[in-house]
Amino acid sequence: MDTMNHVTPKITPSTVKKTNVRWIVVAILFIVTIINYADRATIALAGPEIAKDLHMDSVAMGYIFSAFGWAYVLCQLPGGYLLDRFGSRKVYAASIFFWSLFTLFQGFVGFLTGFTAVATLFALRFMVGASEAPSFPANSRIVAAWFPASERGTAAAIFSSGQAAATVLFGPLMGWLVFTYGWHYVFVVMGAMGMLFTLVWNKFIHNPKDHPMANEAEIQYITEGGGLVDMDQAKKDGAKQDGPNMKYVKQLLKNRMMLGIYIAQYCINATIYFFITWFPVYLVQARGMTILKAGFAASVPAIFGFVGGILGGMLSDFLLKKGYSLTIARKIPIIVGMLLGTTIIACNYVDTEWIVIAVMSVAFFGKGLGQLGWTVNSDTAPKAIVGVSGAVLNIFGNLTSIITPIAIGYIIKITGSFNGALVYIAVHCLVAIFCYLFVVGEIKRVELKD
Repeated sequence: MDTMNHVTPKITPSTVKKTNVRWIVVAILFIVTIINYADRATIALAGPEIAKDLHMDSVAMGYIFSAFGWAYVLCQLPGGYLLDRFGSRKVYAASIFFWSLFTLFQGFVGFLTGFTAVATLFALRFMVGASEAPSFPANSRIVAAWFPASERGTAAAIFSSGQAAATVLFGPLMGWLVFTYGWHYVFVVMGAMGMLFTLVWNKFIHNPKDHPMANEAEIQYITEGGGLVDMDQAKKDGAKQDGPNMKYVKQLLKNRMMLGIYIAQYCINATIYFFITWFPVYLVQARGMTILKAGFAASVPAIFGFVGGILGGMLSDFLLKKGYSLTIARKIPIIVGMLLGTTIIACNYVDTEWIVIAVMSVAFFGKGLGQLGWTVNSDTAPKAIVGVSGAVLNIFGNLTSIITPIAIGYIIKITGSFNGALVYIAVHCLVAIFCYLFVVGEIKRVELKD
């Protein structure tokens, strides 16, 4: 009998099968983004009935649509600061609760009349925008912390595709609520749903090293792939945090690559803000659909936008794993997607409803394919100010939430049709292509200068 000592092999992270908690985390981000964009889109589905009840023309509705954007943009840097100061989990939880609460309150505007009703609706939309400000910078921070670079495109595409999924899942529901019960109920139902989801958020979202379901093998895999797993660790451990130095924002704005990314994000988002503000109104006023039919019709391009969003991230990561540079892997889906987005202008030359929806589906598929701005932010943001960098990206990206609804309102009033509005969107797609071809250059992480 062998009497030699038997040595038990040491179990290391490399020999233990890693958990996949990061995909649960991104699934939660996807769901919360659906709720986020559904709450933004409530005003679009309810818009025609609100305009009728409160006697508002297209310009007045354009300003109501833009109320969200004013606050959303103004609060980006404060929101990014709070994320880098206190961490994603706590700040995002508060964000979800309060934007849902202000959405719910909009359902009671119907008890008011005249200017008071309009002013209250504007104020509540403004507060929704302020509350949602940390959401997408937080999404970007969480993906940067939980995912290696080789999976980051897919992860960011998943949460970004929630923009389109919101219309797919809730467009028909909101259209039915408006048609059956009145526009007030849309806000009450969506607001209550978001407030309840805060409980789910607190249960499943934690820092990578603190998550009860993630093992050391997964943390090591993320770290070795470039994930910033320690991003919020010092905050939990009680270390003094001074927050990001806001002077670094100037460095971001002077960086040609970052400026090109920011301007392109503005242009790419013009499509989504047309879709979640004026598109249902376009279907009702320009194409003669009922609110109920418009709710279902709007969900078709949204399905294609959702598919495009997922495929864009997967294609980018596939190219990266095949050995293509980060620059090529990120730029190809964006440029191809924006080229498809320009097809929206074809709707000006057709009258058949199903062809209009088909063209819109192609354009929105393209927008989804090219919505890699948040992936690029995770790739390029300085490690110390990922939240603030995301906030700057979101400022540029959501200036269009102010300008696009108002500009389209004036275009409709001056020209008497939506034709100019669709040209407006197509031009923005072309500018985004120009930025990524001639301004951005090589995509790489920015190093801050002291």
